[in-house]
Amino acid sequence: MTSAPRNRQLIQLELTGTDVIKVDPWLEPFSAGLKARYAAYSKTLAQIEKYEGGLAHFAEGYKSMGFQVDAEQGVRYREWAPNAVEASLIGEFNGWSHAANPMTKSEYGVWECYVPPKSPGVCAIPHDSMVKVSMKLPSGVTIDRIPTWIRRVTQDLNISPIYDGRFWNPGPESLYTFKNGHSKRSVDGLKIYEAHVGISSPNMRVTTYKEFEVDVLPRIQKLGYNCIQMMAIMEHAYYASFGYQVTNFFAVSSRYGTPEELKSLIDKAHELGMTVLLDVVHSHACKNVLDGINMFDGTDHLYFHEGSRGRHELWDSRLFNYGHHEVLRFLLSNLRFYMDVYMFDGFRFDGVTSMMYHHHGIGTGFSGGYHEYFGESVDLEAMVYLMLANLQIIDLLQANSMLHDIYPNVVTIAEDVSGMPTLCRPVAEGGVGFDYRLSMAIPDMWIKMLKEQSDDEWDMGKIVHTLTNRRHLERSVAYAESHDQALVGDKTLAFWLMDKEMYDFMSDLSPLTPIIDRGIALHKMIRFAQLLVHTLGGEAYLNFEGNEFGHPEWMDFPREGNGNSFAHARRQFNLVDDHLLRYKYLHAFDAAMNNLEEKYRWLQAPQAYVSLKHEGDKVIAFERDGLLFVFNFHPTNSFADYRVGVDIPGKYKVILATDDKEFGGHGRVEHSVDFFTTPMEWNNRKNWLQVYIPSRTALVLGPAQ
Repeated sequence: MTSAPRNRQLIQLELTGTDVIKVDPWLEPFSAGLKARYAAYSKTLAQIEKYEGGLAHFAEGYKSMGFQVDAEQGVRYREWAPNAVEASLIGEFNGWSHAANPMTKSEYGVWECYVPPKSPGVCAIPHDSMVKVSMKLPSGVTIDRIPTWIRRVTQDLNISPIYDGRFWNPGPESLYTFKNGHSKRSVDGLKIYEAHVGISSPNMRVTTYKEFEVDVLPRIQKLGYNCIQMMAIMEHAYYASFGYQVTNFFAVSSRYGTPEELKSLIDKAHELGMTVLLDVVHSHACKNVLDGINMFDGTDHLYFHEGSRGRHELWDSRLFNYGHHEVLRFLLSNLRFYMDVYMFDGFRFDGVTSMMYHHHGIGTGFSGGYHEYFGESVDLEAMVYLMLANLQIIDLLQANSMLHDIYPNVVTIAEDVSGMPTLCRPVAEGGVGFDYRLSMAIPDMWIKMLKEQSDDEWDMGKIVHTLTNRRHLERSVAYAESHDQALVGDKTLAFWLMDKEMYDFMSDLSPLTPIIDRGIALHKMIRFAQLLVHTLGGEAYLNFEGNEFGHPEWMDFPREGNGNSFAHARRQFNLVDDHLLRYKYLHAFDAAMNNLEEKYRWLQAPQAYVSLKHEGDKVIAFERDGLLFVFNFHPTNSFADYRVGVDIPGKYKVILATDDKEFGGHGRVEHSVDFFTTPMEWNNRKNWLQVYIPSRTALVLGPAQ
């Protein structure tokens, strides 16, 4: 480890994993479960430190496994495949000869060979040439596989859908050199732009890394987002899987360009002041054999559990054996690889619910009862893996982190629908160690309301409860909609609100119909409410690209069922660039909302106080960090001199109003008016003031300068 290992071991002995009970006393009856989880983690960590020289070194497997090029341009290739009885490196460089480069096997099942330079300083394996490993099994059958640690694979659909492994070794003149280091931004107050490179242009084709860097990054910065979450980067054989059927874990998708072009994109994002997260898929793997890691050495249990435990019945994919030493090396090194080689700043872990439970969340409804999180259904080995990946520092003496210690500003986010307690508490306390969890119930609430209720039936208490129903002292990422709501079979918020009228009445030259008027108003309020979910208790906000301007229609990748069409696998930024269209109003509001938060930093302020949830008036009011937020969801009623409680006395001004004309509103709010408090208790606040709050409008009031 990097600091004070002796002190660390002494402190470690005193930890039992139950300090989290001090934060949540309701965990006391489950202290035995917490202790068992922490003991399993401690045992695994001790083994890694004893036999591997520490967790940090253990997670540098990418520096010793796969292809390693030395200073003389010789190539050493190492691969774990214990079931094989013979192995050889084959490729274009040796005419696919099985005899030219035989490999030797260690006692731990690791095969190795060395390919000397062709001449001094000249690599014998040409850059970007095709390579494979060939193995003979105990049965006598010979199999050829793409190396598991391969860093580049390509696909030529004109020849075959099967990917080819390639030896990536660009010369010094072609190797990208980073100009900027990792993001220096704190993990607090993230405004996340969830993006998929391939769909990031109006063109009916796959967008490139370079196009994203030049055309999309400036848009994201202008909108006020300080973090990008990049989807579908890890190579996946099927484009329509949205990146969630990973075949090659160390290879970035070649659909969008080269590894060096991705490095340039990330470097540019850092130059623009943004944190860059990778949507990492360690919850499962594609079951492909010829271009994946399934059945790599002829067995079904190399990286995965054998039999039914190693298969996800709904995802039709393979499930990792997190209890195996070499699987831990592979996965932890995968995280370190993306941090070191590509300079990612952290990860959004996909499918964490599936990882944490033997039932994978299938057919399980979580009630919130603590017995659901500490029983036999919990996969202890997977929990240990997540703890190892997420460990955090509790003091200067205890350097007990793989990610958080090596990279102090690393960000980790868990996609979990179960509500696992302690998920976002430090490992040393007995937690799992994530920085954030996704508040996945929130978008479901909005969609359900839009599907089943008219505006005047919306329950203000339910809205507030859903927005604030979160675990105390565990950070969350809130969002109105993500990529899930944009996929074919569902609708975006904009489409639920305006549907087919978006095709005919989104031009300023067309009449402002009641449906479009309602849709624009509520789209801003819902998204604004979601950013203010953090005001009500969350600490970060997420948006899926294009939804900020009410992108019409759905997402549908090219597939056989749609004639391999790209018509819906693109984000039509041309719509917001056309100043005759009303999309520009929603886009302008999103930028104003994000940039206002950047000025006042309410995401990083203490939790808000909700003073009003009026069902009849459909009004919600709350305060955070000296700002007053007032929402009027009523479809028809506007209120003059509406009395709202506020704790801090003084003079207030409107600093943002969703009804402003620049945001497609009616301009019914006068920004020049001063609002003075009266020192009398109202709704449990020390003072009150009166505001004009039009229908379907949200206001933010701040102290007048």
